[in-house]
Amino acid sequence: MSFALLALICAVALLGPVVSLNRFAHIPVVIGELAVGMLLGTSGLGVVDATDPVLSFMAEIGFALVMFVAGTHVPLREPAMAAGLRVGVLRALGVGLLAAPLGVVIAQQFGTGHGPLYAVLIASSSAGIVLPMLGGVRVTTRAGLELLVQLAVADAACIVALPLVLDPAHAGRAALGALAVLALAALFFGVLWWAQRRGLRERVHQVSERRGLAVELRVTLTLLFTLAAVAATVSVSVMLAGFAMGLAMSAAGEPRRVANQAFALTEGFFAPIFFVWLGSSLDLRSIGQNPSTIGLGVALGLAAVLAHGVLALTRQPLPIALTATAQLGVPVGAATLGKSMGVLVDGEATAMLLGALITIAVVTAVSGRVVALVCDPDGATQ
Repeated sequence: MSFALLALICAVALLGPVVSLNRFAHIPVVIGELAVGMLLGTSGLGVVDATDPVLSFMAEIGFALVMFVAGTHVPLREPAMAAGLRVGVLRALGVGLLAAPLGVVIAQQFGTGHGPLYAVLIASSSAGIVLPMLGGVRVTTRAGLELLVQLAVADAACIVALPLVLDPAHAGRAALGALAVLALAALFFGVLWWAQRRGLRERVHQVSERRGLAVELRVTLTLLFTLAAVAATVSVSVMLAGFAMGLAMSAAGEPRRVANQAFALTEGFFAPIFFVWLGSSLDLRSIGQNPSTIGLGVALGLAAVLAHGVLALTRQPLPIALTATAQLGVPVGAATLGKSMGVLVDGEATAMLLGALITIAVVTAVSGRVVALVCDPDGATQ
């Protein structure tokens, strides 16, 4: 790892924002960053070495921050969320029930034996993809609020379940580790909530803003990396640590200034490093050696669309049902963890990301119609 390589990664990662500026479709920035990684890494020029320990560690920091920001996107403090609680939870459970047999069938068809893993991928959703695609509109309709609940439940459940299905032989240990991380995140939430109630956070905010100290960001990063350190100690992915800390911050109330600072730190530096690193670690040549990889990716993507789209039969508007298909964090986590654990077959990580890209393409296609369905012009919940 060198400053020259770091400068190159940051420079070429600008392709991500350039791609997202397309006026005709809300293409996520990460698509361009992954493409850059593939071009510079194992599949392309070989300039970026994904096995470099310094780059790998910086990418892991980026992964934790990406999942933290995704967690903060879940609007847990929105009072109207209660209006969609019951239906949203039931729909998330319904998708999970549909995903189980689909995952088993796909695993049998392609001979990987990873049915439970595929079921988790198919059932997953991503608030971190959906909410930015909505362009910051305030979700007020009942269908929109039900979608938010569904996204939050699917996000949390699948992130917790992922390490359990990746390594079933040590599922008990993974479950205890996940519980430890979640318990510590709950403790951090309690501390933040107490500081908010006592007015301590406001006093710290005023002093920090007046003197330019960025104290709130420092505290947030300290809590996040403490949680990540605990996760690493108990053999749990930093994905869970980042997302759990993001949920804790969202529930306690994230100050706008901290949100802006964390977003800038993540999207401006660490997230591009992570996604370029991830893209560089994928070997697209394995697709040529094993063409079934493409079929597996397409099958996973279409299965996710099917499992979520069927819920239109429950009176959920079809564009909203398809929007819940969006996934990224869980497939990325599965690819990253699976490769590090050596439990994936050749090309399987690439196939999982291909499936995720298919879901993002579907959500991108319907995003324009969804905005009108989740936002009541009069601002009242339907």
